[in-house]
Amino acid sequence: MDDRNVEGLGDHVVSIVNREKLEVRGVSRVESFDEEEIVLETELGLLTIRGQDMHIQNVDVEQGQFAVEGLINGLQYAAVPRGVRGSRSKGRGGLWDRLLR
Repeated sequence: MDDRNVEGLGDHVVSIVNREKLEVRGVSRVESFDEEEIVLETELGLLTIRGQDMHIQNVDVEQGQFAVEGLINGLQYAAVPRGVRGSRSKGRGGLWDRLLR
């Protein structure tokens, strides 16, 4: 595995075990989630996770960690255009911030 980093960004690691457990490092925000689709903002763009009966096991955006269990069917990245990352309204917050208000 190549240990290259995109200049200026931290590590982004995705680990899948038997299509039943997924761990991601480098997560900055949980955009949305349900049992069939989870969208994460990562250091390298938006990551969409598709599956069945998925349940979030761990979220720690301060540490950039995320874990989910269930049947993982697919992952898809969508690039975040330059200048867009971090430009969201400061008061809006992430999904967890809005849920915990």
